[in-house]
Amino acid sequence: MSSTDYFAKKLKLWHIVVIGLGYMAPMAVFDTFGIVTDSTNGHVSGAYTFTLIAILFTAFSYGKMVRAFPNAGSSYTYVQQSINPSVGFLVGWAAMLDYLFLPMINALLTNIYLSALFPNVPKSVWILTFIVIMTLLNIFSVQVAVSFGGILVLFQVIVAIVFIVLSSTQSYGSWSFTPFASGNLSASLLLNGASILCFSFLGFDAVTTLSEETIDAKRTVPKGILLVALIGGILFIAVSYFAQLLFPSADQFKDLEGASAEIAYSLGGKLFQSIFVAAALTSTIASGLASHMSASRLLFAMGRDGYLPRKIFGYVNPKTKTPIWNILFVGAISCTSLFLTLESATSLINFGALVAFSAVNIAVFAHYFLRQKRHTFTSIIQHAVFPCFGLLFILFLWFHLEKHSLLIGVIWSFIGTIYLLVARRSKNLSIPTFHFD
Repeated sequence: MSSTDYFAKKLKLWHIVVIGLGYMAPMAVFDTFGIVTDSTNGHVSGAYTFTLIAILFTAFSYGKMVRAFPNAGSSYTYVQQSINPSVGFLVGWAAMLDYLFLPMINALLTNIYLSALFPNVPKSVWILTFIVIMTLLNIFSVQVAVSFGGILVLFQVIVAIVFIVLSSTQSYGSWSFTPFASGNLSASLLLNGASILCFSFLGFDAVTTLSEETIDAKRTVPKGILLVALIGGILFIAVSYFAQLLFPSADQFKDLEGASAEIAYSLGGKLFQSIFVAAALTSTIASGLASHMSASRLLFAMGRDGYLPRKIFGYVNPKTKTPIWNILFVGAISCTSLFLTLESATSLINFGALVAFSAVNIAVFAHYFLRQKRHTFTSIIQHAVFPCFGLLFILFLWFHLEKHSLLIGVIWSFIGTIYLLVARRSKNLSIPTFHFD
């Protein structure tokens, strides 16, 4: 059965960009600003610039693999097809930590924002309401979900632009290059900031899970990947620059983790602070929609291939053209956020993201350079040098991964290995053997 028998190809370039930016959450720049100001000694913009350049190599690798395999499985499919099916499954299994826990994180963030406004409402009400809304919107139609997410992303961008305008007027006359680089900046400070900020760029990879629903995916999705990374990165750099001019030192914040509220209040009082909180809330909803959507597509790809029960995970509703059982499954899993803290949930996504990023860079080299033997000068740059740069940056991030995240990731991967061994012997699952498409 071809992809057109499963999904309706209706998504255009702007849909892909909206989904990616929604996943990235433009307002996230404020969530880490205080922490990164401290870790970079007041050079957040420089750290964002370095991170954007470094992450573009991996984004380029994703674009290359989409052209080869425009499939809903993203990193799982790329490794499966270019290296080995079993390795591909383990990459997909690890990536599930990222895809499944991000909806939980958005549910927890939504609860934090709304509980601050309505402290007497139980935590469970906000979390469950958020999950139900995300689930229903994703079931109904991918276009409806994207259109709604687009409105939320637009609101965030408008608030970010208003912030830039207000802060630029207050800091006019003191503009300088200091937020990017100064005599106090060192390579270690820059890399410390990058190790935190790189996860702000999660989103360009998630849009690849919608390849089978995108018109001319081989051209549209790679463009979307680069646009998401560039637009998000430029927005992060611009906002952080003007915020850094107003708050050049971390000592100015009472609470590094709560710096966003302090920034908003100092800029426009309680009114702008309220608008700021509303924008932050919409960012969790937009990201929740996008992450729920991409997680269901990854599960679908693994279910269609037989790694997960095909009748459930490989099913797409013929009317809505959405993998409804997967969407419901992600919603059910998200309910476990009732028993998690934001810190514990956040620590679980980094391992899966780094596995996927590492694997895709390796897959480009394996597919184009080794399998297809493209050894021209241009091909060596695109399929060997660029992936190598991308992988080196990801390896640096591996060394900065929290021990707790690494431990959980290793345990999860071990469980995946056991599952794969058992599944291969099961008559209920039809696991594919090594093959190339």
